[in-house]
Amino acid sequence: MGNRLVSKRSFCILSGLSGIIGVVLILVSFNINPGPPPGATSAELMEFGRQHYGSVLWGGWLQVVGPVLIILFAFSLVHLAGAAQSLSGWMTFFGATILMTVSLIEVTFYISAFHADPPTMPFISLSVISAVQHLYFIVAAPTLFLPLGIILIGAPIIPRWFGYLAVLLGVAFGALGVIYLLTLTLSAGVTAFAGIQALWG
Repeated sequence: MGNRLVSKRSFCILSGLSGIIGVVLILVSFNINPGPPPGATSAELMEFGRQHYGSVLWGGWLQVVGPVLIILFAFSLVHLAGAAQSLSGWMTFFGATILMTVSLIEVTFYISAFHADPPTMPFISLSVISAVQHLYFIVAAPTLFLPLGIILIGAPIIPRWFGYLAVLLGVAFGALGVIYLLTLTLSAGVTAFAGIQALWG
């Protein structure tokens, strides 16, 4: 019985550390991965790539690894709540899969933007990145936060306000996805809102 309690305590500590480290990685990625200037010419994009090559690629790495750790934390909460076999638990897993897929696609096009052959590749990559960013708001964040929030509201594993906050974030992301659906390139202010999902963790 004692070993079991120690094991559960260790699981909770490691899960919490996973969430904290994931948040730190995401926040660092936002700070070291600057976007190119809007409306940049081909020459300006090449110069931007030369100056920020390392920071963009390391930022992309952080932007992929950080969500993995945050999702591990979310899955741990589902497990501790005993909700893994519930509809909300399945939808949390589904939402995490979508969120991770969107992150991977976005970072893939960070990398492809550095290819100068064909010459249009940087422009195509940046356009795809702008398109993919819509998916965070339309589906990725809402399908993760809404079911996870429902689980946390009904499970006394962490303060209940975390659950209500998760539901609120899910609704806010979904609303922004609808409001800016017809805007092909999201403004910096809107994309910056995506960072709030890291702060929740």
